[in-house]
Amino acid sequence: MAPHHNMSKENNIRNIAIIAHVDHGKTTLVDAMLKQSRIFRENQHVEERVMDSNDLERERGITILSKNTAIQYKGFNINIVDTPGHADFGGEVERVMNMVDGVLLLVDAVEGPMPQTKFVLKKALERGHKAIVVVNKIDRPHARPDEVVNTTFDLFVDMGASEEQCEFPIIYASGLTGSSGYAPNELTPTMEPLFETILEYLPAPTVDRQGPTQMQATLLGFDEYKGQIVIGRLNRGSIRRNQPLLLMTATGETKQVKVGQVFTHQGLARVEVEEAFAGDIIALTGLGKVGIGDTLCDINHPDPLPPITVEEPTLRMMIGINTSPFAGQDGTYLTSRKIRERLYNEAEKDVALRVEDTDSADHFMVSGRGELHLSILIENMRREGYEFQVSKPEVIIKVIDGKKYEPYEQVEIEVSSEQQGAVVELLGKRKGQLLDMTVLDSGNIQFVYKAPSRGLLGFRLQLLTATRGEALMNTLFAGYEPYAGEIETHDFGSLIAWESGTATTYALHSAQERGQLYITPGTEVYEGMVVGQHIRENDLEVNVCKKKHLTSIRRATAEEALRLDTPRQLSIDDALEIMKEDELLEITPKTFRLRKKYLARNERARHQKQKKYEAE
Repeated sequence: MAPHHNMSKENNIRNIAIIAHVDHGKTTLVDAMLKQSRIFRENQHVEERVMDSNDLERERGITILSKNTAIQYKGFNINIVDTPGHADFGGEVERVMNMVDGVLLLVDAVEGPMPQTKFVLKKALERGHKAIVVVNKIDRPHARPDEVVNTTFDLFVDMGASEEQCEFPIIYASGLTGSSGYAPNELTPTMEPLFETILEYLPAPTVDRQGPTQMQATLLGFDEYKGQIVIGRLNRGSIRRNQPLLLMTATGETKQVKVGQVFTHQGLARVEVEEAFAGDIIALTGLGKVGIGDTLCDINHPDPLPPITVEEPTLRMMIGINTSPFAGQDGTYLTSRKIRERLYNEAEKDVALRVEDTDSADHFMVSGRGELHLSILIENMRREGYEFQVSKPEVIIKVIDGKKYEPYEQVEIEVSSEQQGAVVELLGKRKGQLLDMTVLDSGNIQFVYKAPSRGLLGFRLQLLTATRGEALMNTLFAGYEPYAGEIETHDFGSLIAWESGTATTYALHSAQERGQLYITPGTEVYEGMVVGQHIRENDLEVNVCKKKHLTSIRRATAEEALRLDTPRQLSIDDALEIMKEDELLEITPKTFRLRKKYLARNERARHQKQKKYEAE
């Protein structure tokens, strides 16, 4: 065992995580802090929402990947690590909490703390971190800072915060105008009150600069030229360029590696340094393959840190090569080798994702932390030029002592009082248990339910339809509980294309009486492709390609006079929700199509019969 060196606080460093609900202005606030710390030269173009660097994050307005930035203020280095606001990315949250010594909890001055922040806050409080509460968007009309602070205090108590943690300082701010202050109506035009509170209230990292090197790989990045980038907080000692180190994996293997370059963060950039010291969050290159949770330490002092545990995945789906008649038309990467490589690379970076080979070389079982987690992987892959198909997501059921257990979610729904009946009815059918119901100041009603994840697949769309798009819904993983039995969901059947060809207005006009269409005239279809939703529970084959027989020249224009209803525009998330067990979703860089697993009519009939026979 290495002799214990004197631990000291690295007083000029603060490592903090930022926690906020989707849309509460976290990224705008960080922008304001960066601008004021004079990181950006006066004339440099500053992109808005600098921390959401991934296209998808900009579009959806959510933060998926944890990113770091560093702010220099009065000779202090404040490392800010972004946390994902969504419970599906719990794996990232756990690891971020390992790197920091305190958190900023950002709440909206109108909405107050939301379910998704609870998950991250709970993790922070469990680690013993202290928090500063920032009431953001204080300049919004209808801001109600006092109520928001009270609800936040109640939240801390509910989460089992210690007395010390409950005595959090409060800063009122507006990220947009870059102002902050100690009272809602006394803002200064700078972020100084916030900076000062961070330095005063949040602790510096307690580390040992003199001891032998020790660091844990917390996040991984990838660079086309530098290869894998390992990010983490340097726990002890120092690391310099070209230093030989010992890599200790979670499974207990050890091997010697050599550091390439060492980077620290400045603003949003990584800056190469000769040597970095304990307490700082750094990035290393040149180490070859490192897994998350692996320890890098001094060659003569093998001293591994405890491995990082991550929650189990709750949903899984099959991803395989595209077998549709239209395969290979617009993708760059089509082979199972390419798809397999991409999935296994993702699993290395994302600890909450599991990838397994199956009996078939063309299909892989991918398990993740919820629909959002999986749909974002799909969306990223298609943008990179991959073409593939996926099966309907299904929940992962565990058997413990011969009994079946399934994942449950806590669901919070806010609706107007007129719509409450729809919520109660829909969740009742899906085995939801009502935990709490409150009437909000706005007159809206907030329900808190616990329901099996299985019952929530496809639920969001039904809820929005039933409440005319008015309901707000948030979910949070609530653990595994005994299997809830059969869940009845009155699903509609699919409208299936009868033959391959081009859809015509004439044919779609008669098909739309049978249900809701997903396609427009001129769409290329193939036999077995799903072109709409039937109004009944069974599937129905429709001919969407037939043309009208022309009896005279004048009638040729009659087709143009037919009125078509607007087809329903599906997103990938919607398609995953409404898919049936016997359907696949074909995904290409340009489009996606729902289809039956068995395209030919006679094959579908044969499998239907076989299923019936097996059930008997």
